[in-house]
Parts: sequence; C-alpha cells; structure tokens
Amino acid sequence: MATGGHDYTINASTYEWASRLFSTVERMLKVSIRLHGDHELLHTGQIFIFNHFARFETFIPQYLIHRHTGAYCRSIAANEFFADDDAMAGFLRNVGAVPNDLPGLLPFLARELLHGRKLVVFPEGGMVKDRRVVDEQGEYRVYSPSARERRRHHTGTAVLAQVLEAFKMGLLESARRGDDPTVAHWGQKLGFDRPEALLDAARLPTTIVPTTITFYPIRVRDNLLRRGAELFNRRLSRSATEELLVEGNILLRDTDMDLRLGAPLVPRPWRWHEKHLATRVNRVHQALVACFEPAPREWSARLLALALRRRIQVMRNRYMSTLYTGVTVNLSHLAARLILALVDRGETDIVRTRFHRLIYLAVKHVQGVGGIHLHRSLHDPDGYLSVLDDACPGLQQFERMAVSLELVEMVGERYRFLPKLCEEHAFETVRMENLVIVYANEVAPIAPVGEAIEAALASEASWHGVSRIDALFEDELLSHTHDRKKFHQVRHAEVNDAETATADGAPFLLNSHEAPFGVLLVHGFLASPAEVRGFGERLAATGLPVVGIRLKGHATSPWDLREHAWEAWFESLRRGYRIVSALCPRVAVVGFSTGGALALLLAAERPAGLAGAVSIAAPMRFRHRGMTFVPLVHRTNRLVRWVTSEEGVMPFTRHESEHPDINYLQMPIRGLFELHRMVDALEVNLPKVACPVLQLQATEDPVVEPDGAELIHDLLGSPQRRLCWITSDRHGILSEDLGGTQATVVTFLEELRSMDSTSVDGPNGSTNEPDNAMGDGG
Repeated sequence: MATGGHDYTINASTYEWASRLFSTVERMLKVSIRLHGDHELLHTGQIFIFNHFARFETFIPQYLIHRHTGAYCRSIAANEFFADDDAMAGFLRNVGAVPNDLPGLLPFLARELLHGRKLVVFPEGGMVKDRRVVDEQGEYRVYSPSARERRRHHTGTAVLAQVLEAFKMGLLESARRGDDPTVAHWGQKLGFDRPEALLDAARLPTTIVPTTITFYPIRVRDNLLRRGAELFNRRLSRSATEELLVEGNILLRDTDMDLRLGAPLVPRPWRWHEKHLATRVNRVHQALVACFEPAPREWSARLLALALRRRIQVMRNRYMSTLYTGVTVNLSHLAARLILALVDRGETDIVRTRFHRLIYLAVKHVQGVGGIHLHRSLHDPDGYLSVLDDACPGLQQFERMAVSLELVEMVGERYRFLPKLCEEHAFETVRMENLVIVYANEVAPIAPVGEAIEAALASEASWHGVSRIDALFEDELLSHTHDRKKFHQVRHAEVNDAETATADGAPFLLNSHEAPFGVLLVHGFLASPAEVRGFGERLAATGLPVVGIRLKGHATSPWDLREHAWEAWFESLRRGYRIVSALCPRVAVVGFSTGGALALLLAAERPAGLAGAVSIAAPMRFRHRGMTFVPLVHRTNRLVRWVTSEEGVMPFTRHESEHPDINYLQMPIRGLFELHRMVDALEVNLPKVACPVLQLQATEDPVVEPDGAELIHDLLGSPQRRLCWITSDRHGILSEDLGGTQATVVTFLEELRSMDSTSVDGPNGSTNEPDNAMGDGG
C-alpha cells in the first residue's frame, strides 16, 4: 500500500522473522513478561493503547498479539525514525510501523482496521518518565518535553474509533435501506473483493483495549548496556545515560513486566438522528479521508462532527482512566506512598520496625479492596510477610535504592527522610534522581492505594492484640490457598490425580483469645495440619489457644514439596510461633515426627516465651535402607534437570502411608534429601536446647529407628528432659492416641502451664530440679 511516496505494505516474511527473533531474545533477557486479563480481548480488540515508560516496550505489544492471535499490527512511530529512509526505516515499514506525520494517517489506519489489522498506540505521545499523570486539580495531564508544560492527552485514538464507528454505522444503515450502490462504492474504494466482506467488517465493533504496563522493580544501578554504549560514545547525554541505566536494568536484571488488559471500550449506541447524518455523509463523501476532515464544509458532515466531538472527549477520558488505574500495584508503590504520606504529616524520620509494620498493614488493607490489581508477591504471603522481620527482598531492594539515591538515610534503627525527596527534578533525569516519587506518581490515580496508606496509619494503634492475630493467621490461610492454586496446573495433574489425601489440610487456629499459655502444633513429613487437628481440639476444649501450622510444601501437591528446602518448613514453624506468642506470653511447641524435630530446632533458638517442647517420634535414624541412597538420587535428578528438560531419573517415589487420607502418596526425592539435611542440623543444634523437653517414641516404630530417640535425649542440652516409650509398632502414635500418648502430652503441658512465669530462667526453661528419668509412657 503506497502512501506518501512509500510502500507501507506489511511484509509477512519479515514480520514472522522479527517475531521469531524476539521470541529467541526474550528467553535470553532477564525481563519476565506476563499478560493479565481476558486473553480473548487479543482476538476481539482492534485498537490497543499502552502507557509509555521505556523505549524497548514499544516492540512488545505487537509480538504478544501476533503470538496469541496470528494477527498483524500497525503501530505509530516518531517521524525521525523514517527521516533518512534507510534500512531501519524500511524494516519498520515492513513490520507495520508508520510515521506519526504520515499524510492521511487516520483514514489509512481506519482502512487497515477494516481489513483486520490490529493497531498499537501509545497515546501519551512519548515516554512519561516521572509517571506523573494527574495534576493538582485531579485532571489527567502529561508533561510535553517539546512544549515544556503539562498538557491533556491527545485525542487521536478516540477520533479514529468514533469516526470509524460512525462510518460503519452509516454503511450498515445504507445496507439496511437497500442502498446497494453506496455499499458497492465503499467496498471497491476500500479494496474489498465483495461488498459483503466490507459489511462483515463493519458489523465488528471498534473496540479499544487499554493495556497497562508495569515494571517491577525499577533499578538505576550501572549495567552492561550503559557501559557498552559509553565505549562507543563517551559523551552520552544525561537523558541517554538515564535511559540506559533504567532500561538496561529492566532487560539485564530480574524484572517483572506485567501487561494488564483492561475493560474494553466501544463507542456508545447511536441516536436516530446520528444514524441519519452518518448515512448521508457516507453517500456524499467519495473517500474515507473526507470523513476525518476536522472542519467539513457539507452541512451534514458538520453536524456529525459536532455530535462526535463530545463523544471523543468522553472516550478519551474513559480509556485513559482505565489505563492509569490498571497499574499492577507492588510493594515499592506502597513504600513510596507511605514515605510521602509521612513527610506530608511532618514526620522526617521513623523507627524502622514501625515503618515495616505500616507497610505490612498497608498490604493487608489493599488486599481487602476490590478494583486494585496486585502484584503476585502481594497475593502470596511469602512475598511480603518477611517485611515484619526486616527480611523481605522486595522491600530491601527498595530501601537500597532510596539510600543510594540519597533520598533516605539509615541512622541506627531509624529511617531519616532527606530533603531531596521533595525537590523538583528534570523530567529527563527524574528516574535516576528520585525513584520514590516515580513509584508514588504511578499509583496516584488509584485512590484506594492512598486510602490503604491512611488506613494503615490509622490502624497501627490497634496492631497489638487480636487484630494482629487475625492478620497473621489470615496470611497462613492465604498461603495455603495460593500454593494449592500454583501447584494444580496441567503439568502437575498426573501426580496430583493419584493422590489419596482428602482431609482438610488448612492450618487452624482454635480459641483466638489472649491467654497466659498457648500451644503450637506441628505435623509431620508428607502430612498436613489435619494430622494434629484432633489433638488440637482436645487441647482447645480445656480453653488453651491452639495453632496448627502448615509446613511449607505440604497439604497442596507433592510438586510443591519438591520445590522447598527444610529451612522453608522451619520458617513456617517460626511464623506459627509468632501467632501463638502474640496471644500468649508462654508457649509450648508440640511436634510429631518431622514436626518433632523442627520443634527441637526451634527450642534450640530459644525464642522469647518458649515454655517447653514436645517431640514425638522425631527422626534421627530411618528404618528404610533406601534412605542411604537418597542424596545420590537427588544429585542425579538435579544433573538431569540441568542438562535436559526432563524432571530427573526419579523425581518421586511411592509411599504407602498409615494415613492415606492425610499424607501424600508420592514422595519427592528432594523432600527426602531435605529430611537428611534437617536431621544433620538437628544433631548439631540439640545441645543448644535449654527448655523442658518431653520425648515420646514407639518401641517398634516402622518409620524411624527407635534408638534414635535415645541419641536425641543424650544430645539435648536441657537439664529437664524426659523420654517416654510407647509400646507400639505404629508410627502415628499421637493421632491414633496409642499407649496414652495424648494423655502423657497433656499432663506435660499442664505442668508447663502451672509453672509460674517467674520460675522460668529467662525465656528458656524451668529452674526446678531436673528429672532425667527414662519413664514408660505405655
């Protein structure tokens, strides 16, 4: 198709080659591209609009649309790329790009849309580096570097959609009235083989799909791309340096690029007089370009233009609002908004633990608000819960950035907000001067984000107590739900479908009231909180607050367990302890099997308030001789996964459980390897245990070697330790309550409960005389 002296026909072979090339490059880059929303919109949408933050992103929408639908896209590029008419200009024309000053641009694009092309538009007219899109009056405006002022968004996309829709509507009305000559004229004029083909195209609504791009995290550290560019040009401008710093980090360091398909927009229904005008205009005009004249002379065209003017303004405002509220909100957004809110309140510094608590509260508030699109890390407690421990990688990255840009200073246990935070910065360099304001601006159009920050500040006074417990326990439920969904995809089906577990594996909280003493229950390997639920209900009946925690990787899928080291199980235990200790100043930990080993490892850390630990059938040695070869098989699996696309020589092995309604049927070899590692850690840490300990072990346990209990007993550092033998050939002595196991544990807990807190040596255990007797509990 020749226009303006050049052929702008899309070259299918070049387009396909470029698509394959980008697919190859995508696998090499560190940016993770994810498309959210209704993917069917890629098929039904005609005009796709995107916000503009980075130069390289302008190539990605066309690639994604083609990959999902096979459709070719038109896009609009700056005229400077076509000025030299060189190989680059030819390539751009071949892959569907046209210059923004192309004569008859809108009618050209309208014709392309009628022929089934898609259109990709960046309506901001350039990169919005500061992400500031809302002015002081709450109106959408962006900065124009050429005019050096903030302006309203261009209306070109809305003009194209409304005029094209008016043309379609008039054409269909002509067909309804039997005006075949007019239909035939336009079919031939627009290059359709048959008038019916044009009418089919006209029946499709002109659909605009606002699609929001969000990058996370944004970094401004030096990178290979910037250093490489400097080798060729040592006089890089500050603007070019800034773009290479930001975009080089996006491409070369782990970065999420979330593209969110928003609610589609179509022109609203037409009134009868508008249909009449559009029908007349189509009869009068001889070419599509006449439909786009800004000041038509013919009276019906002028009236139609007036009717369209209001429609165009409304549509522009609607799709820009959808575009700007489609941001994928992440932890850095919340941190940035919180900092600015504190500065607005006159707070120039803040204790770090308070800042982290406020971030956590803000997360909980945004989770409860509809209409906000959250980054996946804010749906998964593993992505934000460690904020409370100052151990969240996402927040740590944000803090390092703020400190390196001299926006925030760490002074002891406080953050100090520096004056640079509130300074104005040049539009071209703001991203390498003040990323905090960039993050805050990006979510400024989303009112519930600001409301969540205010709610966090208002609710922090009530953080201590039941509301804290509710939030922390809710996170355990969210984690379980998230992990189940994550590991119930098609590729997991073969293993999951063979599983026999039917019991509810969710964590539980019984008696969520404050009390002097509470209990944390920990299940075993391959099991779930259902394994200890019955015993928990027995304890709760006495009035004790009880939490049954879910160990990471359990009660979801064997695939999930395969992904985690034993340290992740232990972190679950720590989280459970945080919940109980928030309710009760003194806590006992009761663990079965692997849970018993983890209970002792926690005791070795001597957390504040630990009254004692119960370890039931904890592993130190295993009955199954095959366990000896687990490390070898695990390393072989890792090697196979590294050099091939296969999952390993033996990723899972079948396990016949005593309780198939609770336990996994398939054991991941990785999980068994982690058991080995956990036992090694247990052996090293047992001498550090100082609190009272009760051990219970079956005499003929079929899973763990019974004499391992004696080894644990001998290594324990606690002077108050007791080993009780249960006469049984079963492993599950707690859930089955064999040999009075539950009664023995209850008696021990009553002893701990009755101890006056003043008799505890710090947080670590009783100062009463030790009882080292090896009793018989059965």
